[in-house]
Amino acid sequence: MSSPLQFPPPGFDELSKEEQLTYVEGLLNYMRGIDLAEIPKRHLEILEERLARYRANGFEGKSLEEFEQELADEFGELTETN
Repeated sequence: MSSPLQFPPPGFDELSKEEQLTYVEGLLNYMRGIDLAEIPKRHLEILEERLARYRANGFEGKSLEEFEQELADEFGELTETN
C-alpha cells in the first residue's frame, strides 16, 4: 500500500496565490492529459489578455439579470419553455 500524500504538498503554502493557482492549473492539465502545445497560440494570448484585464480592473461583466433585461429590451419579453 502506498503512503498517504501530504496535503497540501510541501512548500505550497509559501507560494503566492498566483503561484498556487498556476500550480493547481498545471496539475489539472497534467491529470487531463492536456498539452499546452496543442492549444493554438492565439487562444493562449486571448486568455492572457483577459486575465491581465481582470487583474487590472476586476470583474467587468454583467449580472444575469442585466443580460436578461437587455435581451428582453431587444427581442421582447422572454418566456421560459420546458
